[in-house]
Amino acid sequence: MSDKQTLKVALSGAGAFGIKHLDGIQNIPGVEVVSLVSRELEKTREVAARYGIGHVSTELADSLALPEVDAVILCTPTQMHAAQAIACMKAGKHVQVEIPLCDLLADGEEVLRVQQETGKVAMCGHTRRFNPSHQWVHKKIKAGEFNIQQMDVQTYFFRRTNMNALGQARSWTDHLLWHHAAHTVDLFAYQAGSPIVKANAVQGPIHPTLGIAMDMSIQLKAANGAICTLSLSFNNDGPLGTFFRYIGDSGTYIARYDDLFNGKEEKIDVSKVDVSMNGIELQDREFFTAIREGREPNSSVAQVLPCYKVLHELELQLKG
Repeated sequence: MSDKQTLKVALSGAGAFGIKHLDGIQNIPGVEVVSLVSRELEKTREVAARYGIGHVSTELADSLALPEVDAVILCTPTQMHAAQAIACMKAGKHVQVEIPLCDLLADGEEVLRVQQETGKVAMCGHTRRFNPSHQWVHKKIKAGEFNIQQMDVQTYFFRRTNMNALGQARSWTDHLLWHHAAHTVDLFAYQAGSPIVKANAVQGPIHPTLGIAMDMSIQLKAANGAICTLSLSFNNDGPLGTFFRYIGDSGTYIARYDDLFNGKEEKIDVSKVDVSMNGIELQDREFFTAIREGREPNSSVAQVLPCYKVLHELELQLKG
């Protein structure tokens, strides 16, 4: 594929996050989604018609068999991520898999092994690396103007039934540790510029029907001494979302998705940090640019795997 050719993409999983990717890709020149895969054929056809996508299937293998497909974005249930990412690379396709990469460390390690074997671009959707608010802080850290001493993070949702971000019924169960904690565990190490050397976790009662802990608390320490406290809940009845407080040597910053404030709640303009204010779009731009340039992307499988090693250690703690 030459630099001037249009990148042909297949997207698997036409749910809440699949739609976010389709919306973001519409703003990216030189990229065309040519195949859409999802569980329910009629709903998939409706989404495909809305976005002008020609090929529709309920099987990822059908998309992988299309010779024109250069890359795949996976927005499927967590439990399918690793196996599907491996299938994509073995079929000769570059792959971006939505967070989390896996819910078993051994599966994530196998994804990395196949990536190294095939040489394909393999990226994980750790969106916080790309949100303009967190990018602004990252640039300040890289410039030597700010060093994290503590991060205080709250990840709060109301999920007492099995539903997705659109409030629709889900066919699989989400997980506080392997999905929602993954965002912060990775971001903390990335922003601190230092590996996590200590991690502790406690969790609340297991939900009788969902079979998961609905509340969790995690403490992290990086090799450079920075610390992080993360509180997670599926029991919280508003406000919903993830809120980050950066406490550093030269200021305090509060990130609420793509918005950023200082410690006095004065809004910081992050509109010039990147070409878009949409973190998912920026994540996709990085994926496609890495493919065109033949380089490792930010948030590559190799870069994020240490996060999953920490999650594995925390899971062992919680089971013990």
